[in-house]
Amino acid sequence: MYEYELQQLRSADLIRRADQERLARQAARGNRAARREAARRQAETASHTDGPHRHRFARTA
Repeated sequence: MYEYELQQLRSADLIRRADQERLARQAARGNRAARREAARRQAETASHTDGPHRHRFARTA
């Protein structure tokens, strides 16, 4: 009976660890998606600014 209980404990521990790793991967995936979305938004707003598009002075030789 003792070995069966140890096996049950190990099994429960492995399931717990797998759940924790799955949650960590989901959180990392969500963070990456949020960073990508923020970068995309910033790129959209930066491309539509009214700043000067040409250099003020000609390049020197």
